[in-house]
Amino acid sequence: MPDVTHDDAPLLADLMPWSVAPPRLGRAWPAAPDAASLKARWDALVKAEGPDREALFGVTRARNLHSAVGQLPGQSSGTVRLARASGPCAEPVRVLAGPFDEQWLIPDHRLIDAARPELWRVADAHQVFAVEQAPAPDGPALLAASVLPVTPPHPKTAPAARPGRVRPLYRRPGGLEPNLVPGLLELLTGHLGHTPTALDVLAWTLALARPGPNGPTVPLTTDPELWARGTDLGHRMLRLARRDGERPRLPGGRRPYVRAPLPAFPVALRYDRDEETLHLDEGRISPVPPAAWDFEVGGVRVLEQWFGGRITRPEPGTLEAIRPTAWPQPWTSELLEVVTVLALLAELRPQQAALELRSPLTTKALHKAGVLPPPNRTRRPATVLTHPEEGPEGQFTLL
Repeated sequence: MPDVTHDDAPLLADLMPWSVAPPRLGRAWPAAPDAASLKARWDALVKAEGPDREALFGVTRARNLHSAVGQLPGQSSGTVRLARASGPCAEPVRVLAGPFDEQWLIPDHRLIDAARPELWRVADAHQVFAVEQAPAPDGPALLAASVLPVTPPHPKTAPAARPGRVRPLYRRPGGLEPNLVPGLLELLTGHLGHTPTALDVLAWTLALARPGPNGPTVPLTTDPELWARGTDLGHRMLRLARRDGERPRLPGGRRPYVRAPLPAFPVALRYDRDEETLHLDEGRISPVPPAAWDFEVGGVRVLEQWFGGRITRPEPGTLEAIRPTAWPQPWTSELLEVVTVLALLAELRPQQAALELRSPLTTKALHKAGVLPPPNRTRRPATVLTHPEEGPEGQFTLL
């Protein structure tokens, strides 16, 4: 889409006013590509005593073994000081540790430097998180996920695409109170002849958002036919990004398969463009379309970051070093799915480029209609307390 079509396009920050920085873990060991390793790491932590426990934990300015914090909303971790913690850990949950990379996390506030409880409070089966990405020539400005994006520490030697601001689609649990500037849906209804949903607006945004100097911009239209095309494309992108139990598939002859068994634990990833083959040491997966291999987010190749997050060798004696001794079969299934998702998303890019904007609804028009600027209250989280939240040492949190 030519840049001229984005002149005076509204900012995503004004259309979805409430945003939060992604949770920052502060230490690597509470997150992993498999849940079993997390439980073993926790067991090793609570079996250690005194200085050994402190060394394993990884003290930061934000967290130590004596930090007093409450439970994360909706989770069931303990709240006693970690210096006295015992028993099993909270059940690990799925999080987005990188673009298209779902991993597991121990949802324990005591382990996370900046957990962003306001995000956990609205994370449920109805929620969709729009995640801003660093500007890159060929990468998307925005990704979407059904699980909470987090920022784990990454090895300094490995480039990583890190999430930007997180914008939940809904301000309250249960899919209530869309995180949209008041009046936007009503204004669109008047122009389009039907009432779009909040998810329709997010779908349009996912398909049309472009990076800008002040953050992503989202050109809007009053053309019903163009809106229908854009939202249909965006919903297809949303289904691929969220998946929610659905396994996307390429047509029969193009589905990636394991052609040669993967070794016990591959350490090198290589792509053969001529053969469309992904090599994990002597293991081979094909066909892998070049567009899937080339897919980048924030200037980082997605497949390389995904693989690197599973084969990085942690320092011996650390909790991160507790991990599978052999490549688990579920990782292979996840890799095949990521390849499929990236290939299908890449196939949609020509349709995105063909969405030539007509009848734009500009920032100036939104100001004239009284939709912009967004009220200050919409940039803050809603007051949400659907159940008692346990504070430090078993006390209850009051909001």
